[in-house]
Amino acid sequence: MQIQEVLALIKEDMHRVEDEFKKHLLSDVYLIRRVGEYILNSGGKRFRPLMVLLASRLCGYQGSLHIPLAVVVEFIHTATLLHDDVVDNATLRRGRSSANAIWGNGSSVLVGDYLLSKAFSITVAQGNLRILDILSDTTTRMAEGEVLQLIKHSDVNATEEEYLHVITNKTAVLFSACCRIPAVLTGLSEEKENSLATYGMSIGIAYQLMDDCLDYTSKAEDLGKSIGNDLKEGKVTLPLIKAYRDATDGERETIREAVEADDLDEETLGRVLSIIRKYGGIEYTLEFAKGYINRAKSCLEHFAPNTERAALSAVADYVIERTN
Repeated sequence: MQIQEVLALIKEDMHRVEDEFKKHLLSDVYLIRRVGEYILNSGGKRFRPLMVLLASRLCGYQGSLHIPLAVVVEFIHTATLLHDDVVDNATLRRGRSSANAIWGNGSSVLVGDYLLSKAFSITVAQGNLRILDILSDTTTRMAEGEVLQLIKHSDVNATEEEYLHVITNKTAVLFSACCRIPAVLTGLSEEKENSLATYGMSIGIAYQLMDDCLDYTSKAEDLGKSIGNDLKEGKVTLPLIKAYRDATDGERETIREAVEADDLDEETLGRVLSIIRKYGGIEYTLEFAKGYINRAKSCLEHFAPNTERAALSAVADYVIERTN
C-alpha cells in the first residue's frame, strides 16, 4: 500500500477533523484566530491526526470521539511548534515566515498557550479520565524533552543515549499517545494497547531521526527551511554525534566552532557536512531509524492482517522514504 492510498482511506474522517479545527479556533480575540489559522494551514502533514484515525480503524472503533481527539493532538503539536520557534529564534516554518517572525514572540507564546489549553478543554469534554491522564503525562514529558534539549544546546559532548532520551520525550511520546488513545476508546486488551503505544513510540523516534538526516541532505525548497538549520541553531543531532565521536581532534574543533558560532557561515557549514559524510553520520542515523521502523512493524503483528494494518505498515515505510 502507498501513502496516497492510506490518505484516501481516511479522507472523509480527515475532512471532519479539519472542520473541527475551524470550529475550535473560533474566538472573539482576532489574533488567536489569525495566528492559529496561519500555522494550522501552513502545509503541515497532519501526521499525528492521521495516526489517531488509522489506529481507530485498526481497533474497530465505531464511535465519533476519535475526531475531536485527533484535533487535540494536532493542537498540542501546533502549540509546541509556536513555542519552539520562539526558543530557537526561527524565522521560517514549512517554507513560510514563522508566526513569531510575523506577530512577535509574545503573540506566538500566548497563542500556543491558548491552543494547549483548548486541547485539554476538548479532552475534558469527552469525559474519559484515562485519556486525560495519558495526554497530561504526554505533555509533561514533552515539556521535559524541550528543557533537556535546551540544556544540551551546543553541547558537542552530548551522547547518543542523551539525544535519544530527548527525542523520545520531545517528539515520540505524542506519537505513542496518538496510537494508545484509540485502543483505550475501544477497550482493547492491555497487550494490544501497549503494542499500539510501542508502535507509535517507535514511529515517533524514527520520524525525528529522519528529520535529523533530512536537515543535512534535503533541498531547502523540499525541507521548508535552510539546510543545516539544526547546526545553525546549536542542536547536536545524531548525524553530528556520530561524526564527532569518530573525528580527529582537528575535525572535532571544526565541529565545536560551528556548533558554538553565533552566525554560522556557509564555508564552515560545508566543512562540517564533509566531516559528517566522511564518517557516515547520515547512513548511521538512517540505519538507526530503520531499526525503529522494523520494531514498529513487528508491533502490528498482534493484530489480524487487514487493510488498516497494511495502512499502518505503509505509514512506517513512508517515515523512511519521505523527503520533507
